[in-house]
Amino acid sequence: MSGPATRPNIDSSPLRVCLVGPVAQSIPPTRSGSIETVTAMLADGLVTRGHDVTLFATGDSATRARVHAVFPQGYHEDTSLWPWELCELFNLAAAVERAREFDVIHYQAEYSPISLGYARVCPTPLLQTVHHAPTSSEVAVWARYPDAPFIAVSQSQAQRLAGLNVVDTIQHAVDPKTFRFQSPPDDYLLFLGRFTEEKGVVDAIEVARSTGRRIILAAAENEYYRQVVAPLVDNRSVSYAGEVELPDKVALLQHATALLYPLRSAESFGLVLAEAMMCGTPVAALARGAVRDVVDNGVTGYVFPTLSALQSGLDKVLTLDRAKVRAQAEARFGPNRMVDAHVAVYARLANSTHQVARTR
Repeated sequence: MSGPATRPNIDSSPLRVCLVGPVAQSIPPTRSGSIETVTAMLADGLVTRGHDVTLFATGDSATRARVHAVFPQGYHEDTSLWPWELCELFNLAAAVERAREFDVIHYQAEYSPISLGYARVCPTPLLQTVHHAPTSSEVAVWARYPDAPFIAVSQSQAQRLAGLNVVDTIQHAVDPKTFRFQSPPDDYLLFLGRFTEEKGVVDAIEVARSTGRRIILAAAENEYYRQVVAPLVDNRSVSYAGEVELPDKVALLQHATALLYPLRSAESFGLVLAEAMMCGTPVAALARGAVRDVVDNGVTGYVFPTLSALQSGLDKVLTLDRAKVRAQAEARFGPNRMVDAHVAVYARLANSTHQVARTR
C-alpha cells in the first residue's frame, strides 16, 4: 500500500489534521463530557495556529474546524441511533475513508480504541487517545497492535499502557477564560461528577457531615442517585443542583470552598480537578489513579491516603491561597501547552510517514 500524497517541507507547512470525536453528543457538550470538552479545545487551538482541521463529530457541534457529520445529533439525544458502538464505528470509518486527505488522524476513544482495527490498513498515521484507566486485560487485547501510536493523558495512564507504543503523555487543558478565578468563596463544599459508587459521592457527603460543612452535589440523575444518594439529600446540609450546564458549572466551582474528589477506583485524569483549580478552588482528593499527577500537593490541594485522613486534613485544604491555586493551574493546564504538544506529535508522525513514502 502506498503512503499518503507527498507534501514538501512538512515541518513548516500547516498540518492536515483529522480529529475524530465521539458522537454521543455535540462537541463541545452543553452539559458534562470531558472528552468532548478537550476535543473542542484542541480543534480550535489547532485552527488558531493555522492548521487545516477536520472534525468528525455530530452536526450540532460548534467549532472553528471544518465539521464532517455522519449524524445530525448524538445518540444521547437521538435514541433511535443504536447500538451506540455502531454509531462510533461509522463515524471513525468515515474519517478513514478520507485518510489520504490528512497527514494524521487522531481518534478520541469514547470507551475503547476501536481505531486499532484500522491501524494496519489506514495509509495515514492513526493516533489513539483513550480517556479511561484501562485494565490489564484491555491492554493485553490492544497489544495485538503494538506499533499503533497512543497518547497518554497522565503518567498514571501511561504506566497502565505499558507494552503499547505510547508516543507522548499530554495532560488535558482547561480554558482560563471560561473557568475564571474567584475569591473569596461561599460556604459550601462541592461534589461534581457522575453518580456512581466508584466516584465516592456517599463518601463526599460523609466528609461534609463529619466536618460540619454544607455540600452541593451536581451531576445527572440516574438509578444510583435515586436509590443511594437521594435519601441523603436534605436540602440543608446536602443539596442537589442537578446536571448543570457550563455557566452554572463554572459558578459552582468558582464559589466552592473546595472540591471533594474521594475516588474509590482509578481514573485516567480527572478533568474536574483542573477545572476547579483554574477557578482558584483547591481540591481534597484520595490518592487514586492520576490524582497525584494532577494535584500539586500543598499548592493546589491535598492528596490523602485514606478517607479518614481526608476528613481530618480538610481544614488545611481550605487555607490554601486561591490565587496561587489559580496561578499553578494556568501554568500546568493552559490550552497552549496541550495544543503545542499535540502539534509536535502530529508532525513527528507525519514526517515519519513522509520519509517512508519517499523511500518507496
